[in-house]
Amino acid sequence: MTRPRILMADDHSLVLAGLRKLVEELGDVVGTVEDGRALVNEAQRLRPDIILLDISMPLLNGLDAARQLTKLVPESKLIFVTMHATPTYVTEAFKVGATGYLIKQSAADELRQAIQAVLRGQHYMTPSVTKSMMGETLHPTERPVSKRPMTALPPRQREVLQLIAEGKSTKSIAFILRISVKTVEYHRTKIMEELNLHSTAELTRYAVSEGLVTL
Repeated sequence: MTRPRILMADDHSLVLAGLRKLVEELGDVVGTVEDGRALVNEAQRLRPDIILLDISMPLLNGLDAARQLTKLVPESKLIFVTMHATPTYVTEAFKVGATGYLIKQSAADELRQAIQAVLRGQHYMTPSVTKSMMGETLHPTERPVSKRPMTALPPRQREVLQLIAEGKSTKSIAFILRISVKTVEYHRTKIMEELNLHSTAELTRYAVSEGLVTL
């Protein structure tokens, strides 16, 4: 059987190095990247069989990267390897095209199972996540009305929010997203209205609390 070609994305070089050792036993690593935009570009160039990606990544988070990848490289299987175990993220990951979802703490034990499952055309979810999903279904946690989930924002607004929280200027955001400065300002205003937040500092704290960016 041909070994799968695997592209890996994580913003921590030590995590990438550790995962690479595991992955090289299971397939051929064709590339590694450390931000979501580089991932989208490399995936189109390399057309891998499997993409391992995190949720919290610079410039473009994993969820929005996955949304693009399912359209640009639909043949690639997406497996999230992340710290986020909350049902909101898990649900959104599978909505945008994930075929597997692992928590980093369990990746060493479960990566082989996940890769084998997705290559067979199946989905894989780490058991600890399955348990938390079931718990949330039976005993849903009420979120404060004032705090909307990050996934409630449209994809473009999430991109703008992430770049604001990463300290990018309005001009830089316009350049990265290839939109006008006025469009960036419009999205910023809509984000603040939607989330009931009133400053860059509040937007940044929100993005950090939602796992959209890391400090």
